[in-house]
Amino acid sequence: QVQLVESGGGLVQAGGSLRLSCVASGRTFRSSAMGWFCQAPGKERELVAVMSWSGGGTYYADSVKGRFTISRDNAKDTVYLQMNKLKPEDTAVYYCNVDSTVATMVRRGSTDFASWGQGTQVTVSS
Repeated sequence: QVQLVESGGGLVQAGGSLRLSCVASGRTFRSSAMGWFCQAPGKERELVAVMSWSGGGTYYADSVKGRFTISRDNAKDTVYLQMNKLKPEDTAVYYCNVDSTVATMVRRGSTDFASWGQGTQVTVSS
């Protein structure tokens, strides 16, 4: 089973930036996609961005295109989310996870993952 540890969240003013990190350990899936999800209070967890193992394939939710950038360091089993031009509506707990491919993660959404990390809180003030 994979263990996921997210970090880097915090309180930031609108227009500011944050960089989230997620380290995967345990039964990590080589050649797998890694992605970020967010869950705002009272809402379902939703997919934000995904990157393939090679980095050649990515997906971004429409709400973050042009503002967020996903990257990864495979040697460290780590995925990052650079968040720029933050908006109050980006306020949420952010989680990461792994899946076989970008397409699989996009199709699956947040359902049926065996485990989740504790997440990292991002709060954007207006």
